Amino acid sequence: MVKKSVLRKLSDPELENYLRKGNRFTPEAVQMAFEVLGERGKIFREQEKSQIQQIIQHKKAQEDLKLQEEQEMWKDHITEDPTAIQLFSRNAILMISFILGTIPGSILLGINFIKLKKYAPAVFTFIFGFLYLPVQHFLVSFLYKIGTQNTSRLTRNPELSVGGIGMLILLILSVSFTPKKLPYRAASYIVPILISVLMIVIIYTFQDLFSSYFLVRLAR
Repeated sequence: MVKKSVLRKLSDPELENYLRKGNRFTPEAVQMAFEVLGERGKIFREQEKSQIQQIIQHKKAQEDLKLQEEQEMWKDHITEDPTAIQLFSRNAILMISFILGTIPGSILLGINFIKLKKYAPAVFTFIFGFLYLPVQHFLVSFLYKIGTQNTSRLTRNPELSVGGIGMLILLILSVSFTPKKLPYRAASYIVPILISVLMIVIIYTFQDLFSSYFLVRLAR
C-alpha cells in the first residue's frame, strides 16, 4: 500500500505515470495520485476524469477476480456428478491428519494423487507423512523445553500445535498438486475409517513412538 504522503514527494510527471493505461499500480495508488495532482492545481477535462475512473474500476475488478480465484483454489469442489472422479474428501483427510497424525492423512492424499496420475507428488506425500513423525517428536520436545520460559499458545499445547502444522502442510500439498477447481465425488469412507482404526491401534500399542501425539497425552 502506498501512502499519500509518499506520493506527495513525487513530481508531476511521476504522478502522471500512475494515471496511464496499463500501469502496474494499485487502484488506491491511482486514486491518490489523481487527488494529489488535483491538489497541485492540475485541471482535468471530464473525458480525462472518466478515463481515470475507468482505469481505477478496471483495476478493482481485476483485484476482485484475483481474490475470487484464490478463494476458489482453496475450496473443496465436491460434486454429485456420476462421471466425476472419486477421491477421498479433503476435509476427511485433514481431520484424520489432525487427530491421528500425518501418516494416515498422507496415505489417503497419496492415493488421491495416484488416481490423478500425479505419481511424483504421491511419492513425496507418502515420504513426508512418515518423516514428519520424528520431526513432530523433536518439535514437541523443543516446545516443551521453551514452554517453561514462554507461555504462548504455541507452547501450551505443543502436540496440538505441531499436529496442526502437519495438517496444514498436507492441505498445501493437496491444493498445490490437485488440478485447480477439480470437481470430484467423495469416495467411500470405509477405507479412511479402516486406516484410522488401524492407526489408533498402532498409536496406543507403541505409545513411546507416538508420544508427541495428543491422543497419547490424553491416554496418559
